Amino acid sequence: MNPAPAVRPAVEGDARAIAEVHVAGWRGGYRGLVDDAVLDALSVEDRAAGWARGLAGGSRVLLAGTGGRVEGFACFGAARDEDLPAGTGEVHALYVLPAAWGRGTGGALLDAAVAELLTGGAPGVVLWALEGNARARRFYERRGWRTDGVRRVERFDGQELPAVRHRWAGPATT
Repeated sequence: MNPAPAVRPAVEGDARAIAEVHVAGWRGGYRGLVDDAVLDALSVEDRAAGWARGLAGGSRVLLAGTGGRVEGFACFGAARDEDLPAGTGEVHALYVLPAAWGRGTGGALLDAAVAELLTGGAPGVVLWALEGNARARRFYERRGWRTDGVRRVERFDGQELPAVRHRWAGPATT
């Protein structure tokens, strides 16, 4: 049995670990959805620089892993969609190393991010997923998230992919 992942807030020195998870998560989760050339060109160094700026600027990020190793992260904050009630929260990003999929890391991160947003007064929480990312969408649905009918197009290096918004409907009952 695998130990439960430990969740903690990220600090500025975690930018590279976040970037490593981010790149590996994209490559594992989006292969077949996003062009291979785009995935293969992702740079841990570029992502680390971006995460360092974000962490220094106050981005809210949680990390999770076992044995002191960062295996996943969740970035969250205010929702960016204008059609939502003021104060609504959003899980902006949730990525886990493919080698850690199915071990509870993603669930621990998602639960912790939602709890922080709701404790902070958010009247609800949303997240976006690529429509074709069936694995991620099943994961969210098992955890009590439901699509709300809102769609948008995500652009990745010239490629356009449909995305769907999910709202947290409370703890899953199944």
